[in-house]
Amino acid sequence: MAVDGVGFDVPRGEVLCLLGPSGCGKSTTLRIAAGLERPDSGLVFVGGRLVDGEGRHEPPETRRVGLMFQDYALFPHLSAKENVAFGLNRRPRAEREARADAELARVGLAALADAYPHTLSGGEQQRVALARAFVVRPKLLLADEPTGSLDTESGDSVIELMFELNRSFGTTLVMVTHDEHLAARCVRAVRLSGGRIVA
Repeated sequence: MAVDGVGFDVPRGEVLCLLGPSGCGKSTTLRIAAGLERPDSGLVFVGGRLVDGEGRHEPPETRRVGLMFQDYALFPHLSAKENVAFGLNRRPRAEREARADAELARVGLAALADAYPHTLSGGEQQRVALARAFVVRPKLLLADEPTGSLDTESGDSVIELMFELNRSFGTTLVMVTHDEHLAARCVRAVRLSGGRIVA
């Protein structure tokens, strides 16, 4: 879905929901912010720095942006710990392992560090994805329907963890959802329809 004239500011540490039905442009907006898609026009800033526009396109890995997807997007051949440590591949091995262990403990999965994704429940996989997103201490976390594949209890647990990490680190959080109840828990919601902001 193309987006047209979508623009908003998210203050540091705020929790924002992009709300709307399937196909309204929510995920496209998130992918542009992450650098996974390039806009045809307009400007994108992350942390006050221009990352897209005026001939510039900064790749996702340099934007200090964390990503979470509805389908978890974990590497099936890597353990939970290896998945979390993946974004730290330029760090010394001991540091990678220590930080991955700490993040898994933070999301309550220390005992499952050596487990592979196919052996984990959906909620556990999404918590691994959350730990992987936060281990690099992003300025901005973008979450695309983070509870869409989870039951209510698991989804609530993941959201509580996201809010807790948001409070602890001051990381700005932008979530895509069609869930009105989740949107009501955010500081602010932006409603999209047909690729445009309508409220």
